[in-house]
Amino acid sequence: MSDADLLLDELWQHPSAFRADLFAGQVALVCGGGSGIGRAVALLMARLGATVVVTGRKQDKLDRVVDYARAQGAKMHGYAAQLREHDQVLALYERIETEVGMPDVVINSAGGQFPQNAIDISPGGWNAVITNNLNNTWFVMQRAAQRWRDLKRGGSIVNVIVVLERGMPGVAHTQAARAGIVGAMRTVAVEWAPLGIRVNCVAPGLTASEGLDVYPAEAVAEFPLANPLKRPGSTMEIAESCVFLSSPSASFITGETLTVDGGGKLWGELWLAGRPAWYRSPAC
Repeated sequence: MSDADLLLDELWQHPSAFRADLFAGQVALVCGGGSGIGRAVALLMARLGATVVVTGRKQDKLDRVVDYARAQGAKMHGYAAQLREHDQVLALYERIETEVGMPDVVINSAGGQFPQNAIDISPGGWNAVITNNLNNTWFVMQRAAQRWRDLKRGGSIVNVIVVLERGMPGVAHTQAARAGIVGAMRTVAVEWAPLGIRVNCVAPGLTASEGLDVYPAEAVAEFPLANPLKRPGSTMEIAESCVFLSSPSASFITGETLTVDGGGKLWGELWLAGRPAWYRSPAC
């Protein structure tokens, strides 16, 4: 069995606090469902009875998750799309609605960034991260709300962001993009409440996934300093929080950000491009 298959097995078998039929009869759209946190959310939603649609840029990554879930008896579909392109988001929703049914739950976990000191980020690099994190999330949120309004039904949106209460040196671009998501979320939580639409965010701290592979060795060596538990969270720990906010248990929660970071925003630090030479050693 390959490492990828072992990981999928581990995710599928991870204990959950939720009952097996929690989302029976519902459709869940998970953006970024081919890897990392999105993959964990997609598998958990499928285990809990939802018909899941995963989307992302690469069809082969989506197919791997879909094939595994279907082998377990779950209902899952994978549709590749470039979510930073508005027309592709519109086409994605049209396809999902035609072939599967309009989603009841939307989880935005697509995006990404690269580590670089803020003073060196190029205009192109800045725009790429803003587009891939802020614009695509907005397009997905807005289209869901438009269709729910037209169909005269409500729904739930959960956006996976980052912890914003303190600085995160090395990723100023993603901090800016995710702060924009929170600002939009707080506003539309009010605007869309009369439509029966809830919008929330989950802010993971350091999380063990493929996303950590982009960071330099000097940054990885300091990851135990990221939180007082001195370990990364698991993707399934984040997925459980996304499921909670999407569930009836959170029916009176909207416009909120749930931080899941092992206490990192209270104690700890992350230098994602590596600690600069001028900054004192953590041993001092």
